[in-house]
Amino acid sequence: MLDRNQIMRIIPHRPPFLMIDEITELVVMKYATAKKVFLPDDEIFKGHFPTFPVVPGVLLIEAMAQAGAVAIMSDDSFKGKIAFFAGIDSAKFKRKVLPGDEIIIRTEFLRMMMGIGFASGEATVNGELAAKAEFKFAIG
Repeated sequence: MLDRNQIMRIIPHRPPFLMIDEITELVVMKYATAKKVFLPDDEIFKGHFPTFPVVPGVLLIEAMAQAGAVAIMSDDSFKGKIAFFAGIDSAKFKRKVLPGDEIIIRTEFLRMMMGIGFASGEATVNGELAAKAEFKFAIG
């Protein structure tokens, strides 16, 4: 298990753009499972949407990418590097995520081809799929 401080030693993201609170499972270069809870007073909800706060779907995808980055960047050969989005495929949003919901994020590293990594991720709330996506990344 990794807390926020340990996560920030692995990936460069910082609040307010750190989208994972803790890593609960980690197999380096294979997968990571993370948790995130957006609090009702988080700044994002002042604009999305003030009368009906909902976690933006793009932030769920970012959380998947950050969990995956922890799995990849924990490998000694990638320490100190940054993973950048190279593409997002097959993104689907299945349910609203509300302030206070505990989100479980699981991202699996699939393969690396010609310097581009491929991963898939999903976010669930109470065991119910909220979002899923496949994405590509480049390490720089």
